[in-house]
Order: sequence, then C-alpha cells, then structure tokens
Amino acid sequence: MAQQVTPDDARLRASYLQFASPRGHGTGQGYLVRPAKASGPLPVVLVVHENRGLNPHIEDVARRLALENFLVFAPDALFPLGGYPGDEDKARAEFAKLDQTRTRQDFVAAAQLLERMAGGNGQLGVVGFCYGGAIANFLATQLPQLKAAAPFYGSAPPVADVPAIKAELLVVLAADDERVNAGWPPYQAALEEAGVRHALLQPPGTQHGFHNDTTPRYDQAAARDAWTRTLDLFERTLRAPAAG
Repeated sequence: MAQQVTPDDARLRASYLQFASPRGHGTGQGYLVRPAKASGPLPVVLVVHENRGLNPHIEDVARRLALENFLVFAPDALFPLGGYPGDEDKARAEFAKLDQTRTRQDFVAAAQLLERMAGGNGQLGVVGFCYGGAIANFLATQLPQLKAAAPFYGSAPPVADVPAIKAELLVVLAADDERVNAGWPPYQAALEEAGVRHALLQPPGTQHGFHNDTTPRYDQAAARDAWTRTLDLFERTLRAPAAG
C-alpha cells in the first residue's frame, strides 16, 4: 500500500482517540499521531481522508506529517458504520450511506478537539484529499480560528460562504479534473473579492488523486512538490505564531 512510515515507527506515538460527536450516535473516532519526542507545544493539523474513510494510506499520510513535528489527527467518517472495512470498494459503498450534514459536523467537532489538544499550540491547520479537500474548504468557511488549509482537488464551498474564510489557503488542483476544476474560477473570484490570502498549485499532466501513491494516478514529482508546499504553508502559519 505504498507505506512510507510504519505504524510502529519508534519516532512516533500513535493511537485511536474517540471524541464527542454532535450527530447523535455519541462518539466519533480518529487516528492521533505525534512525535515521540517533542520540545514545547506543537502545531496541530487535521488530516481528512478521501471517500473511503480512514484507510491505511491516510493513516500513513498522518504519520508522515507527524514526523515533520506536528500533532496530527485524522478522523474516520465511517466510524459510526463500523469504520474502514478493509476493502476500498466496500468502503465507497459504506460511504454513500452517510448523512453528510451530520458527518461534516463531526469534522468540525474533531477540529475543535484538536485545537484544544494537550501538547498542541492551538494553531490549527487542515489538509484533505478529494472528499477531504471539499471538507477542508468547508472547514475554512466554518472555523474563523483556522490558520491554514490545503484542499487537494476538493470541491469548492458555496461562494456566499467565502467571505467567512480567515485561513490562508493552498488550493491544489490536478490539470485533468473537469468536475472539480469547473468550480475554481468562481471560487477564485470570491477569494479575491473577499481578500482571502490564497495560492493555486496545479501541476501539469496530473490527474485527480495524483498525491495518492497507492493508485495508478500517482505522480511522484507533483506529489512531492505539493507536499513540500503544504509543509511550507503549515510551518509559516502554524509554528511562527506560537514562537511570537
């Protein structure tokens, strides 16, 4: 599964953490990862999966980010339905059963939990992929305390909600992604009109999902560049405020 960081990597502390859910079933759950050794409070980043729940790939992405000295939480939208079923096709089928209005509120609750997490500096960022990119855009409109968001090829939020965004955005799009890319021009216009600080990264020759190294659409060079730009965004916006 293209794993880059093993779950038992001694440099990390990883566990599953449940949190209060506003959707009525009582709890949500996510994967919490932090460096085993950290000096001082760490910036906190929410990682949002694709439309298959918290699969091994997204857990690996969370570990990669934690190794960069961040406190990371990756919620599982499928937890109320039993969690990731271990099969991508089954996961997609389960995902279609979710009430997305309630699921989105779970992600708001997870972000707020992470913001208050012991060992964190309270400076909150979010990165999401595909479905998770849309959630990253959504959270930017819902959380004025959010400092940075990196939505990877995710659907844009309603333009009427864009003026509520206070975070700095790195919008990552694929070159060949007609459905998602159609929403970018009005989103860009709304961001500019609202004065939201943002940048677009759209590597040539890429397809939707190019960061996911478990699929044939993976583009190593583009994925590396997008990841580096995302880390740069988080370093600049989440770590510096704590030092100041």
